[in-house]
Amino acid sequence: MANSSLWRGAIYGIAAASIWGGMYVVSDLTLEAIPPFTLLTLRILLALLVLLPLERRRGHAFPSGAGLRNLLLVGIAGLGISLGTQFVGTDLSTAVNGALVTSASPAFVVLFALIILRERLTILRLGAIILASVGVLAILDPGRADFSSETFVGDVFLAVSALTWGLYSVLVRRLSLRHPLPTLTVTVVALFGGLLIAIPASLIELTRRPVVSLDPGIVLGVLYLGLVSTALALLLWNRAFALVPATVASLFFFAQPLVGVLLSALILGQAMTSSLWIGGGLIALGLLFSLIRSPNAKEPSRTVNA
Repeated sequence: MANSSLWRGAIYGIAAASIWGGMYVVSDLTLEAIPPFTLLTLRILLALLVLLPLERRRGHAFPSGAGLRNLLLVGIAGLGISLGTQFVGTDLSTAVNGALVTSASPAFVVLFALIILRERLTILRLGAIILASVGVLAILDPGRADFSSETFVGDVFLAVSALTWGLYSVLVRRLSLRHPLPTLTVTVVALFGGLLIAIPASLIELTRRPVVSLDPGIVLGVLYLGLVSTALALLLWNRAFALVPATVASLFFFAQPLVGVLLSALILGQAMTSSLWIGGGLIALGLLFSLIRSPNAKEPSRTVNA
């Protein structure tokens, strides 16, 4: 892999995870007015409203046959099941639990990368994952989480979200290696796959839990989730996994809890504690280690530009 591809992938992946850093707080507030799968449907439709015209203007051809089916299945796993269970879990649990449980996603990315992609986990990358994981635990402080019987069901949904997001990310990487599809096309078709789950689930839940009154804050939250957290961040995340081996790209996800806590400190006035500084340093060190080139980092990427 060219060194430029490694660094570009890192920029894309870290940028995506940073955007997601404030997502749990926004989701938690927005879910007070809009039920989970209805919010997911709105999120995907807003993303398609931006990305589909852009994809059509570029004249990319959608895959057909087995290629289209496989990409839709990837979208069902990542954008239908993973994002859907994330919203349900956040709705039934807490934002802190959501950030803590889904921070296990990199571990699932590595697991599926070893099984599906047969990537080699070097000592350096393993050390980077351990460092960053310790940093996340220091920042999020598991003692603040509420893993009681009241949040158990929500926490299970969050765990399913973390697992399926890891699977989705690795499958995007596999598609990028097998088929020279533009990242924009992959993202758009995957979003349609997500709708295959989101729309039917939304129609069912709306019969039991209708949308309540929408104030400007809720509308802004929906716009953020759809346009920024989905359209922009998902495109960046998919591009990162097209450029970088999954065992490396998994580390980029750790920027999410770090940014989330930093935003809480800057916006909500929470104290910049020693655990935040230590955890942030460990995450940064882990990310740095992940970018040090090794033989496994030479794996080529065949995905064309977005």
